[in-house]
Amino acid sequence: MKEITRRKFIATTTLATGFALAVQPISAQVISTDAKGLVAGAVKIPVKDGEIPAYRAAPATGDNFPIVLVIQEIFGVHEHIQDVARRFARLGYLAIAPELFVRQGDVLKLSSIDEIRPIVAKVPDAQVLSDLDATVNWAVKSAKGNADKLGITGFCWGGRITWLYAAHNPKVKAGVAWYGRLVGDATELQPKYPVDIASKLTVPVLGLYGGKDTGIPLDTVEQMRDRLKSSSSKSEIIVYPDAPHAFFADYRPSYREKEAKEGWKRLLAWFKQNGV
Repeated sequence: MKEITRRKFIATTTLATGFALAVQPISAQVISTDAKGLVAGAVKIPVKDGEIPAYRAAPATGDNFPIVLVIQEIFGVHEHIQDVARRFARLGYLAIAPELFVRQGDVLKLSSIDEIRPIVAKVPDAQVLSDLDATVNWAVKSAKGNADKLGITGFCWGGRITWLYAAHNPKVKAGVAWYGRLVGDATELQPKYPVDIASKLTVPVLGLYGGKDTGIPLDTVEQMRDRLKSSSSKSEIIVYPDAPHAFFADYRPSYREKEAKEGWKRLLAWFKQNGV
């Protein structure tokens, strides 16, 4: 009975509209990308134990689109992540952001990050990687995606996952990790961190980090850089000296327009350079 109930829960869960409660109030500088000329909205991705919701955005016409997985922050697939997907779609990509916390709880309706952290801590890396594999399969079979042009980008929690998925799936052509944690204590649910997979990485990943990020010490960034030197991936890390954590998040006070725009340009160039 438990498994049936779980399947039903996953299948009936829907994506949020608007921003996560924990990030209110929203900054006046928030960027809003409309869906004109796009196919954009909620879809359901078949996974091992049912279905998970995801946000999909793609051009309304055409096919064989390059695929970009957009990996959420700790706040879930809320309006900011959905907007990023639409930005990619306007550039000709099929962008998909699966809701990766759905089995553990609905973080979108929680009012503080302190309530969210315990839920996110219960999310197994193995589950996430499996769900992303399923998302790629869905993109190719059901959404006109090109399996040979697969990219991934993620923010904060999703930045760490970007590194890990690039190591997990060698079919990824390129990744861009925005201020994802690089070093941590191994647990049963999160057995590895980016620094642990760096030397064996073959997929080129661009890391974008803030020099004033109080949650990701610069010595861990340098440790990651050093490990990457022995890999064949040609990965790079850029540090913006004056940027804090979440400098791309235009809906939050941490947003830094100059660094965010520069990082976005680097992301697009990185994808093109590596065949996404």
